[in-house]
Amino acid sequence: MNQNNVSEVSEFILLGLFPVKEVQLALFFLFIHFYCFILLGNILIILTIYLDYHLASPMYFFLANLSFLDICYCSVTLPKMLGDFLRQPKIISYGGCMCQLFFLHFLGAAEIFLLIAMAYDRYVAICKPLQYFHLVSGSVCCMLVGASWIGGFIHAIILVMLTHQLHFCGPNILDNFFCDVHQVIRLACADTHRVETLTFINNGLVILSSFILLLISYGILLMKLKTSTTLGRGKATSTCVTHIILIFVMFTPAIFLYTRPLVPLFIDKVVAVFLTVIFPLLNPVIYTMRNKEIKNSMKKLIEKYGLWITL
Repeated sequence: MNQNNVSEVSEFILLGLFPVKEVQLALFFLFIHFYCFILLGNILIILTIYLDYHLASPMYFFLANLSFLDICYCSVTLPKMLGDFLRQPKIISYGGCMCQLFFLHFLGAAEIFLLIAMAYDRYVAICKPLQYFHLVSGSVCCMLVGASWIGGFIHAIILVMLTHQLHFCGPNILDNFFCDVHQVIRLACADTHRVETLTFINNGLVILSSFILLLISYGILLMKLKTSTTLGRGKATSTCVTHIILIFVMFTPAIFLYTRPLVPLFIDKVVAVFLTVIFPLLNPVIYTMRNKEIKNSMKKLIEKYGLWITL
């Protein structure tokens, strides 16, 4: 067996968010509430879209898939982090670390590509309304969602292959609450310049190019809507603004973490919390607060099953 492919490190030690035990306990109760809200909020969105035939449109089909991805995405890091708040030391196996790295980037990239699919949906709805149900048919929607998952898989498997080929012989301490690709690479007992460059290019292509493409697309759509006199212009504008807000919420921390040189900064963990916890937390809030259709449908669903909460 090739020794270069065998890791002498069998586990990594995570330093977590904060070393003080009392603070960790407080964070445990805070983040477990966040996790429950993410799960319940996104499950409610999925059920609302599935049960209300008025929401049987491509836009809500993509939104339901986005909510499903959010549930999976936050579940990659949050359960492990919650458990680590209550134990010392915080240990993750080498295989668990590689799995966490893979699924985090797989699901994160899939969400990015799904946002591009949602931008395409809005482009056709606004610029080619008469061809909408032909260009965004059920089969096309399924193909776009499938392409998002495939694109995310390709992006993640490249990162894992680049990382797994490195030789790890110690140290094995990660100053984070999850296995982040940049920090894992820095622990390798080898010259990592080539791997760092390829990782930077891979992340840059996915994150920066998608961010610029989405901003240009929605900028064009907003200009088109500004000069439009068609019925429903206000609703279409509100939907585009919602998508733009979501883009900034997701891409700002991702750009900060993954499209700069691999130099650790003291705020990296704070930004990582925003990307892995706050972004999935804000997604259901943004859509339920800014979308009257889904908000009203949620209220009907809640009233039907006797759950009284204020949305």
